[in-house]
Amino acid sequence: MAASIRDVASEAGVSVGTVSNVLNRPDRVAAATIARVHGAIERLGFVRNDAARQLRAGRSHSFGLVVLDTRNPFFMDVAHGAQSRALDDGYTVLMGGSDESSERESSLLEMFEEHRVAGVLISPVHTDLSQLRRLRDGGIPVVLVDRGSSDQSFPSVSVDDVEGGRIAARHLLEIGRTRIAFVGGPRSIEQVSDRLAGVTEVMAAQQGAALEIYPTQALSVLEGRRIGNELALLPPDRRPDAVFAANDLLALGVLQALVMTGSLRVPEDIALIGYDDIDFASSAVVPITSVRQPAFEIGATAVDLLLREAEAGLGRAREQIVFQPELAVRASTGGA
Repeated sequence: MAASIRDVASEAGVSVGTVSNVLNRPDRVAAATIARVHGAIERLGFVRNDAARQLRAGRSHSFGLVVLDTRNPFFMDVAHGAQSRALDDGYTVLMGGSDESSERESSLLEMFEEHRVAGVLISPVHTDLSQLRRLRDGGIPVVLVDRGSSDQSFPSVSVDDVEGGRIAARHLLEIGRTRIAFVGGPRSIEQVSDRLAGVTEVMAAQQGAALEIYPTQALSVLEGRRIGNELALLPPDRRPDAVFAANDLLALGVLQALVMTGSLRVPEDIALIGYDDIDFASSAVVPITSVRQPAFEIGATAVDLLLREAEAGLGRAREQIVFQPELAVRASTGGA
């Protein structure tokens, strides 16, 4: 296998960013370091990838990042990880939020293309990735973030959201809850449908358990509050004894509604689980149990993949990295 830029960095005892500077901006590097890097290049027989060099030529030293919702702290943590890693190689990250709108997503991608970004990181709204393919065909590498690539046509960094749904359902069943409400939507968002699939699988295998779906128009506090108000008005024989919200913002909205009405207690009457484990979940008036995603690591790893995609040649790397979710148990399901 041909030596990579990371092999050179390891051999020379420097960072990948330093090797990149030696190759592209030697005026920024000390003479002794340049000599060490070139020595490593000769020993390893490293051949510079012309496609990757041409990819960067004439482009900005910025990556574009498109997330579903800039108001969601989870995506801010993802952006933090991406920015921290990008700076190591001399790049910055420009972020925009699609607000779960395919039209807005398309506009952001067009803007990034006009700004000649060096690459795009994106959490897509829908499964139609034709615009992303056009970007890649035009020389811009693309990595999917917080979502896998089912046909492996793009590199991706994601979390096993089906398993996350299973984890939430198992926990609720273990604490004796059998009437579970899933709160989330729109279902066109793959992460939502995967989390629901995990819950559905576990509930279907549990005799006497029932699952009811409460769809939402967005993954927001306001939509969670709307569903919480609906639940508070239900008679006891129709009311769920647990809620699994597709993200923590929805869970916070449900909790707010239940606390404000004062008619139902969490977790005594209704247990509550969210998803993402944002900081607000642990600091809520009733700390919320949540399925944790490693947001910072997702962002940093996505930039790693973007750099490797450029180095390997567009469309050749296609690495699929999947993190495993974990459960953070708190008072909303009877934890400490």
